[in-house]
Amino acid sequence: MIYTVTFNPSLDFIVSVDNFKFGIVNRTNKEIINPGGKGINVSMVLSNLGYSSTALGFEAGFTGKEIARLMKERGVESDFITAKSGLSRINMKVRSDDETEINGMGPRISDEDIDKLYVKLDNINDGDILVLAGSIPSVMPETMYSDIMKRLSDKNLKIAVDATKDLLVNVLKYHPFLVKPNNHELGEIYGVELKTRDDVVPYARKMQEEGARNVLVSMAGEGAVLIAEDGKVYQSEAPKGKVVNSVGSGDSMVAGFIAGYLASKDYEQAFYMGVCTGSASAFSEGMATKEAVRKLLEQFGKNYL
Repeated sequence: MIYTVTFNPSLDFIVSVDNFKFGIVNRTNKEIINPGGKGINVSMVLSNLGYSSTALGFEAGFTGKEIARLMKERGVESDFITAKSGLSRINMKVRSDDETEINGMGPRISDEDIDKLYVKLDNINDGDILVLAGSIPSVMPETMYSDIMKRLSDKNLKIAVDATKDLLVNVLKYHPFLVKPNNHELGEIYGVELKTRDDVVPYARKMQEEGARNVLVSMAGEGAVLIAEDGKVYQSEAPKGKVVNSVGSGDSMVAGFIAGYLASKDYEQAFYMGVCTGSASAFSEGMATKEAVRKLLEQFGKNYL
């Protein structure tokens, strides 16, 4: 079974406005409402690729119920803990000449809520996959990811972590199956600027030496790099296509990698599935579909789907 964790899910209200201006009434010409959050994005893309998962995390109020409803509508099961105080957040994204985002706060998560999450995590079985993705709300301990991995260290799990800075660095000693920084995040951790795939390789190796089993680095239009557990290095340019929406492309890459690995236990296949799934989301208004991924794989002569 695959589980994803999103600590602060959202309703993403995406609106398009011609020539948006401050201080006046602006009218939308297009509106989209999606369930949001990095772990939720992973679950939705996995569903599109034919893999079921359970999304864990916290929800509250009428917005929390709507997040769960929209996820079920998209074929994703959730098992959220209901917080007693506050509302699940609404994140507003305004697309105009520039793109502007206004992100909500989310509910108040108590120590009791966190204990309930630990109970659910304790029930994960050997052989399962767990995805920890995204930032930690300010009301929660900054050590949340490493606390979870320490707690689960006696289980035979494959844990993927998509996080930044100390959230990522602090889990390396627990040997996550997969980490997925982008090149800017990787460079920030080691105090360098990484522009090319060749630049990325030694620092991705360093992250592997510090404990990560597989290091997958996304680089937007520059492609991606994988330092695999078997010692091999995989590099790829990005598939060709027009970027429509980059939100969720990194999460989609994680989902594609997991799907590719589960299908084959082959890191090359997992890598190209990740690259093409991430790009398929970037090239569309929504999340990557199986057909869209298949078409991008064809650019590399791959027929995994």
